[in-house]
Amino acid sequence: MKDKTLPNSHGYPPPWKIKKCRSYLLKWFKTNGRKFPWRNPSVSRYQCIIAEILLQRTKAETVAKFFPRFTREFPSWKKLDRLNLGELEDLLQPIGLWRRRALSIKSLATEMAKRNGRFPRNRPDIESLPGVGQYIANAILLFCHGEPQPLLDGNMARVLERVFGPRKMADIRHDPYLQKLAFDIVQCDAPRDVNWAILDLAATICLRQEPACERCPLSTICDYQSMKKKNNAGF
Repeated sequence: MKDKTLPNSHGYPPPWKIKKCRSYLLKWFKTNGRKFPWRNPSVSRYQCIIAEILLQRTKAETVAKFFPRFTREFPSWKKLDRLNLGELEDLLQPIGLWRRRALSIKSLATEMAKRNGRFPRNRPDIESLPGVGQYIANAILLFCHGEPQPLLDGNMARVLERVFGPRKMADIRHDPYLQKLAFDIVQCDAPRDVNWAILDLAATICLRQEPACERCPLSTICDYQSMKKKNNAGF
């Protein structure tokens, strides 16, 4: 649901604001970024993608408790493919959505085992893989091929819409404004850090209910904060 305090209409934000937002995020992330096992520089590409699949609609703290043991026991797509679907469902129960998640992981593991763990490089081929939608395709391009792509989910959307203005379409996957904005914000030398910074900000400060705007590194350029100040002042 969109914030009612946001303006109803807006143009595309100017480049300076996107650049400043990115700069503020990266500076904040250096000292405030959360530490998770999948963010360790030594993790494999396989582990990065498994983490992103597990993180969908699940809290990062929940996945963090599950991830190390899971990837130790199943360190590759081939090892994961040897599990039958029922076994995988049982393993995934602690993090929820296990039936849907198990089916997605199992089908992708089977395909990737055939490919010796090598993902295709272009988006159409990536999105043709079983269990891969827009979000995971972006993650593959980002973590496996080094392309600056956004990890755009509801949390990232909330931050971007509050700072820059709301989208028009309900489905973030098909909103041109939000898709372009998310893409533009990560166009830099550290796209992983920008993605993680936005997600961490959403989890710790830019909360869905009662965001801590007074602690936000983006408060000086945020449309949502500006509107709040005007409303509180009686304008």
